[in-house]
Amino acid sequence: MSNRKRSTTLAPVPALLCAVAGSAAALLAAAPAAHADVVDVAYNCQTPIGDKSAVSPIDVKAVKDGDSYKLTMSFQKGVSSSPIELGKGAMNPAAVLQTDGAEKVSVPVSGPANSEAVPADTPIKISDLSGTYTPKKSGKVTFIAGVLTIKAMGTMTTCTPGNSPKPSLELDVTAAGGGQQEADPETLPQTGPADSALALGTLGATVLLSGAAGVLWLTRRGERAQRTRS
Repeated sequence: MSNRKRSTTLAPVPALLCAVAGSAAALLAAAPAAHADVVDVAYNCQTPIGDKSAVSPIDVKAVKDGDSYKLTMSFQKGVSSSPIELGKGAMNPAAVLQTDGAEKVSVPVSGPANSEAVPADTPIKISDLSGTYTPKKSGKVTFIAGVLTIKAMGTMTTCTPGNSPKPSLELDVTAAGGGQQEADPETLPQTGPADSALALGTLGATVLLSGAAGVLWLTRRGERAQRTRS
């Protein structure tokens, strides 16, 4: 009977699958939990030529950047118009995103001026607005479209959401340092255990010295009494 050596070669496929799965898990752990919706926002605009209204679907996206989040607010329709043509670079848009949830703050977002001329009496296309949000508290935070302002030809148009729009984005954020509040610089420093121990030690030394002085005074008094008697 002959002995035959069997060589076994492990297939690298399971190891490769494990590596891919591990990489995917790492990417999912690094990405912020987010939920975004395109929300219709009914803007009521106060313009130099009177009040106007329009509805625009709003989309808000976020990309994590260190301890902060880069926000992008996109308008899918124009919300106002101009009775005269707006030349290239004549219009500057800006807006505010209101947060709710873990903290309530206003996040300003702004965008570049119009890259092309806007014809008269046509809806003004708002460029994408961007801004930075740095959470001070950890938890779920929602972003809701706020007031939009349009500066053009020395005038200001203010558009306010009139339909209480729903959140366009929800993020599960983590604040730097765990979201702990910073100490108030005006608060007086409080003594801790070390300071208390030092104070007690000083008090004990004072009592000890007082006790030694008392014993010395009594000893001398006793010696004087004995000399008087003798």
